[in-house]
Amino acid sequence: MRVNGPGGNGWHVIFLIPVMNDDRDPLNAEQKIRASFPERLSAFFLHIYDIYRFIVRFFKEAVLPPYEYKEVLNQFFEVGIKSLPIVTLTGFITGLVFTKQSRSSLTEFGATSWLPSLMAIAIIRALAPLVSALIVAGKVGSNIGAELGSMKVTEQIEAMEVSSTNPFKFLVVSRILATTLILPVLAIYMAFIGLLGAFVNVYKNELTSFTSFFQSAFLKITFTDIYILVIKSAVYGFTIGVAGCFNGYNADHGTVGVGKAANTAVVASMFLIFVEEMLIVTIVNYFKQGIG
Repeated sequence: MRVNGPGGNGWHVIFLIPVMNDDRDPLNAEQKIRASFPERLSAFFLHIYDIYRFIVRFFKEAVLPPYEYKEVLNQFFEVGIKSLPIVTLTGFITGLVFTKQSRSSLTEFGATSWLPSLMAIAIIRALAPLVSALIVAGKVGSNIGAELGSMKVTEQIEAMEVSSTNPFKFLVVSRILATTLILPVLAIYMAFIGLLGAFVNVYKNELTSFTSFFQSAFLKITFTDIYILVIKSAVYGFTIGVAGCFNGYNADHGTVGVGKAANTAVVASMFLIFVEEMLIVTIVNYFKQGIG
């Protein structure tokens, strides 16, 4: 580069030394990750605490008057009646396909007569509550997250507070109660539809009558299995309601936050449903072994 020196014109060489960006330094990046780890850990526990406060507030608002009966009934319709078509179709296909897959294995041992009992045990104890919960989580959980999230970012919830309406009781309590109370009904309904699908396959191959099939199916089913189905479904429904309402009620960042709330509600509820399934099955088997 040519510049004018103190004594006149001259040539001076300027060396440009590249400076490494600190953000691209692997060691510096690792130090930043380590430094941010305590912050992320504390943020995680704060998030857990927020969920705990949200659940505690739900139970307080649920037992204290006034009660939003009309909104709860409306949510029963939204969660239950509108989910019947997909629950019916999925339940029938589940029973039909599971019977077809099990038939080949039982045929090798000459035990096709066990199909009705096997289908009843599998559907009532596991498939009906789990599959119905996953369907409701995908259909209703995302809807709750998106609906409450859009109301949050458009400040409709704040407007309800100004108009002397308790938005938490009206929006959150009604939806959690609806998912908790209606999911056991959907699970029992899906169990019956699943057994109908199993009967269609058994009747096609063995010409078993409707009465004989259900007599054989309920031979190994006890009232304890029905109680566990109801309890599991209620727990799953409560989880779906809390996940959807919590993420939607606390959404932010505009329309991006609405989509994130709906997505997080579905993913979190489905993950927790599988965790709860594992824990409930472990607890039930423990008590059954202790009683036996």
